[in-house]
Amino acid sequence: MNEKKSLYAKAGVDIDKANRLVTSIRDVVSSTYTKGVITEIGGFAGLFALDHDKYKNPVLVSSTDGVGTKLKIAFMTGTHSSVGIDLVAMCVNDIVVTGAAPLFFLDYFATGKLKEDMAKAVIQGIAEGCKQAGCALIGGETAEMPGMYPENEYDLAGFAVGVVDRDRIIDGSDISVGHEIIGIASSGLHSNGYSLVRKLIFEEMGLSDTDTIEEVPGGTIGDILLTPTRIYVKTILNLLKSFSIHGIVHITGGGFQDNIPRVLPDQCKAVINKGSWYVHPIFKFLQRKGNIPEDEMLRTFNCGIGMIIIVPASESQEVLLQLKALNEEPFLLGHIEERSQDEPSVVFKGEALF
Repeated sequence: MNEKKSLYAKAGVDIDKANRLVTSIRDVVSSTYTKGVITEIGGFAGLFALDHDKYKNPVLVSSTDGVGTKLKIAFMTGTHSSVGIDLVAMCVNDIVVTGAAPLFFLDYFATGKLKEDMAKAVIQGIAEGCKQAGCALIGGETAEMPGMYPENEYDLAGFAVGVVDRDRIIDGSDISVGHEIIGIASSGLHSNGYSLVRKLIFEEMGLSDTDTIEEVPGGTIGDILLTPTRIYVKTILNLLKSFSIHGIVHITGGGFQDNIPRVLPDQCKAVINKGSWYVHPIFKFLQRKGNIPEDEMLRTFNCGIGMIIIVPASESQEVLLQLKALNEEPFLLGHIEERSQDEPSVVFKGEALF
């Protein structure tokens, strides 16, 4: 047995190292456990007991996602904890738009040669993201695959499951003319558009991750680009306790144009007033240096808005106040109008955004 294990290690897969990693992260993972977790790390599967007293007619909601080429910035800088938060954010933010509360999360970490400190940093970030989202990290897979990835690189995937009562599902069907559109500020780029960002900043401009940009606060370029995706779960769930939210949109790849229509009834269009929200300086910098057309900016990046909610006009001001009380930065972006068959679902009004 020992000889076989030694040969496997010589081939590039060290089982003992993987086992040590599981042991080293045991406390980090268990710190995310919530009431429903009935398993320990290290088993074949994660077990979670649904609270049937809390939900009358529960519907499970699932999501899976990754971090994309933002990982390249982590490899470049040697900073690995923040991408774990991104991984959780990309999944749980998609779940909460349905009105569901995330229950648990699983991760997949794949690398050519396992480096324990690097993997541990990633998993610590995942655990932090789970805490921010109020869900439990109940399992995952660490795959060591020699020859599959360059040295010091890895890939990540995340999987989340949430729950919502059937009669409280938010699907946009209640959106109607006159509703108002509220945006919640992003923390920056979040996890979209990094292929374009890397090409522009590092290839065309020749900048380094340790350089700074005078007009973009937040530290070095590496620091700015690794700012974690904001997790909106607790904010949205808080709002749902008191307000009639009829549509929620996570602004990811595709920006405003591709994501807002996903919740709109066919007879409705979203009218967005340009200039109604704060555009983070990183977007202005990228647009100017790359000479990127405004419509492409709005379809590639979140441009300063990470989450959008659509509410009856009678509640919008109170929602704005509540968001501020929750330490969010909200903006009244526009409203819903009737849409004719040949009109786009999202219309921008006002002067140029950049």
